[in-house]
Amino acid sequence: MATTERDYYEILGVSRAADEREIKQAFRRLARELHPDVSDDPDAEQRFKEVVEAYEVLSKQETRQLYDRFGRAGLKRGGYQPTHFDLGDLSSLFSAFFGDDLFGGIVGGRRRRRRGADLAAEVEIELVEAAQGTEKEISFEVATACSACAGSGVEPGTNPVTCPTCGGAGRLEHVTRTVFGELVRAQTCARCNGTGRLIEHPCPTCDGSGQQSETRSLEVEIPAGIHDGQRIRISGEGHAGNVGGAAGDIYVLVRVKFDPRFAREGNDLFSTIDLTMTEAALGATVAVPTLEGDVELEFAAGTQPGELRVLRGRGMPVLQGFGRGDHRVLVNVLVPRRLNDEQRRLLREFERSTTDAAYQGETFFDKLKSALR
Repeated sequence: MATTERDYYEILGVSRAADEREIKQAFRRLARELHPDVSDDPDAEQRFKEVVEAYEVLSKQETRQLYDRFGRAGLKRGGYQPTHFDLGDLSSLFSAFFGDDLFGGIVGGRRRRRRGADLAAEVEIELVEAAQGTEKEISFEVATACSACAGSGVEPGTNPVTCPTCGGAGRLEHVTRTVFGELVRAQTCARCNGTGRLIEHPCPTCDGSGQQSETRSLEVEIPAGIHDGQRIRISGEGHAGNVGGAAGDIYVLVRVKFDPRFAREGNDLFSTIDLTMTEAALGATVAVPTLEGDVELEFAAGTQPGELRVLRGRGMPVLQGFGRGDHRVLVNVLVPRRLNDEQRRLLREFERSTTDAAYQGETFFDKLKSALR
């Protein structure tokens, strides 16, 4: 949302050791001060967006830890995207974060528009699809605006009437006189539920709810390099809002299937290749599975078990970035378990004819030194 690179803690005016309560209080205070409908500052809207983004990151333990360790770059690599809110509806904004309504849901005797609820969906893909990027279709049940009454909940051709209890205000005020003066206590009108109006003739199609259920399908674009368990947000495809409010979003949970050929660690892939005892001793060319298909690898004579071959740039692509990880191939040498008499005789003859010099080579500590260099 925000283009500035200011520190999120600085934006909210809290220390890095601030707890959840301090962060929430700072956000509430700044949101009230900077909302474009309240503040006359020319940069109020931009600063307001910064405050919302800062709170969205720091109020969640997962994104806060990621930001503390790696900054904004780490958030982007982790797939974080700021949520877009209707800045014209401060009440909906607070409701989205805190589940409350600071303004009783009405302004000037009219119901405030409310953003629709979000939806959750799940999709499963292969590791190769995660490497290449793909599109998957999802189906879901969603609440949409009633086609008959356009979401008003009123039978076509009729109009709602003003609530006689609250006079259309949606709220009732009780004044109590005390020694300190008058104390005014306000509460939502129970008769109209804060709407300020009564529907005498509800829409027969939606029974006055203003919404109806619909089954939809949607193509989800899954970016290359996505990790198992990450979510993709699709804006404006969730449940319909109330009284013309914006629709919610869909959060698609991506599950990457286990591929028995590879183990994934970050953007790197690991696999093993089996060489027979004679192949390792004499050398061999073997087909090694990769994401792009089999690759012929040549193993020199005397290849040792545990040897690691690195295929540069053959791993997973960096999500929302550039480059790819590596594919590391671990050599496993197979030792025969069942030998016939002739094979045993030949191996014993080989052993008698072999000196220690045939087994000499780079030791484990030599390999460690080389790796450190």
